[in-house]
Amino acid sequence: MSDQTGDTKLELKQASKEVKESENVAEKYSAMTVSKNSEMNMGELSSAFSAVPTHKPVKKQIQFVEDKQEFSRFPTKAGRRSLSRSISQSSTDSYSSAASYTDSSDDETSPRDKTQVNSKGSSDFCVKNIKQAEFGRREIEIAEQDMSALISLRKRAQSEKPLAGAKIVGCTHITAQTAVLIETLVALGAQCRWTACNIYSTQNEVAAALSETGVAVFAWKGESEDDFWWCIDRCVNNEGWQPNMILDDGGDLTHWMYKKYPNVFKKIRGIVEESVTGVHRLYQLSKAGKLCVPAMNVNDSVTKQKFDNLYCCRESILDGLKRTTDVMFGGKQVVVCGYGEVGKGCCAALKALGAVVYITEIDPICALQACMDGFRVVKLNEVIRQVDVIITCTGNKNVVTRDQLDRMKNGSIVCNMGHSNTEIDVASLRTPELTWERVRSQVDHVIWPDGKRVILLAEGRLLNLSCSTVPTFVLSITATTQALALIELYNAPEGRYKQDVYLLPKKMDEYVASLHLTTFDAHLTELSDDQAKYLGLNKNGPFKPNYYRY
Repeated sequence: MSDQTGDTKLELKQASKEVKESENVAEKYSAMTVSKNSEMNMGELSSAFSAVPTHKPVKKQIQFVEDKQEFSRFPTKAGRRSLSRSISQSSTDSYSSAASYTDSSDDETSPRDKTQVNSKGSSDFCVKNIKQAEFGRREIEIAEQDMSALISLRKRAQSEKPLAGAKIVGCTHITAQTAVLIETLVALGAQCRWTACNIYSTQNEVAAALSETGVAVFAWKGESEDDFWWCIDRCVNNEGWQPNMILDDGGDLTHWMYKKYPNVFKKIRGIVEESVTGVHRLYQLSKAGKLCVPAMNVNDSVTKQKFDNLYCCRESILDGLKRTTDVMFGGKQVVVCGYGEVGKGCCAALKALGAVVYITEIDPICALQACMDGFRVVKLNEVIRQVDVIITCTGNKNVVTRDQLDRMKNGSIVCNMGHSNTEIDVASLRTPELTWERVRSQVDHVIWPDGKRVILLAEGRLLNLSCSTVPTFVLSITATTQALALIELYNAPEGRYKQDVYLLPKKMDEYVASLHLTTFDAHLTELSDDQAKYLGLNKNGPFKPNYYRY
């Protein structure tokens, strides 16, 4: 009993001593933080807290003083450049590709100045680094896991080779998801040559992987404007190879062939276009009587518009903004210009994070939808001085002008979710009185003479694919739609499609959707004969008329 009492007294005495030591530390720390004249470095903070005893063994003590000394050592110029690239690349390149952080970022030589050969001895391509092919193949394999519907289509039609003899020239974003589409087209019998529709969206390792398999790819991340058109020309102008099908995203490839190679353009059997901008340009050609080939408007197909435009942008808008700016959206005032499907997706995501969202709109129907969804519809000039973020998604030009950019507050973010870089008047910002400062990849500070900074993302180009990635599953829906549109146009009997722009048949839209339902283990209800007769429908579809608004 006496031994236990003695032990208890020793424990109490030790505890009392620890409390006093802790109080002394607290007083010391309080005095150092309250006093305006006192300075406390990380070493003092470390020693102060290390004075507090603990019963738990500490395996390793963090050395704050050494850390501070490390950060005070300035790297060399080359070292700073390498560090800057490493940080910026991690914001935009795919996480699974180690090559993106090494070869692609360190090599400043233009791919046009290199001579590269793949393992098959072919040099008919131009990519950043063909040695990245192995990493790109891993990216493609990951994408295939979430594109089961497109893979299913590939397996079903592979034996029939519905694209045998097709020579497809494509101009799209070159990503792992697009690679799955391209390899599906090849598996269905097509020959393909490919280039990028955006100078910032190419995944270099994926372009290398495609080139390694024999697909002629001319694209790399960070092309100049001259490089962009050179790559398109190399795809089209190849001795002994003449394209007969076009898969376009934005209309640049179609425009280039129409202007520079009119004789080749006239022999095209069909064009498949997936963007608002490209479709608009096709309708302009058709209206002027200059469209000499049939074209399929995939952008306005239900499976593209309602899924890629809406659900994809609902997720990727936040991904792009977070990776580039690390901004917190709670309480931020955001203007979304345009309340179409892309705008609806962006607004839903921003609202969910607590942002105060305003809408600008020219269409009274879309404006009414925005009002009913709880958003305030305004003119941009009414809120330009107070907003924190402006996002354009209209497909128009000069939606945000230089005058409006002049009136934005310091630290505002400006970006574009439309396909083309015409929505923000970026050209007006390239003047002597404004300074451009590159912060990280695809992030620029535009600095006014008074010191005001506006953060411009991707130089006004498409934010999500330039600065981040997009959900693979949604791209599977779009890619399957594109593949079916190419098969339909290529195999259509003469006379079915005239020299005009067509929408994808409703039956194909429904087929694309049904292929993707298995992912969710969804089970469709089937109409009875009596029900089908009552509705005047075929039991197997299509289930909605062409004029139906989903």
